[in-house]
Amino acid sequence: MQFQLRDYAVQDGRLDDFVREWREVVLPLRKSLGFSVLGPWIERETSRFVWLVGYDGDIREADALYYASDERKAMDPDPGRFLSERREVWLEPA
Repeated sequence: MQFQLRDYAVQDGRLDDFVREWREVVLPLRKSLGFSVLGPWIERETSRFVWLVGYDGDIREADALYYASDERKAMDPDPGRFLSERREVWLEPA
């Protein structure tokens, strides 16, 4: 399984809104498309949201298909509107 670390800085005062929307729309779609999800974790002091997304196969290709899917395109409003910064790291086994 391949993994990607996702670390988001969420706009001040919007962390709970983002977590709720992520759980309601992003997580179910990821799981329905065969992704594994570990986390999420939050750090309230810095308004950070961190999670790992995994895929048994080519995760980069699967991630591109996720963003190209009709379901993802239909997310309106886009959950990314709560983010002020995002860091995504493709991980390799050590």
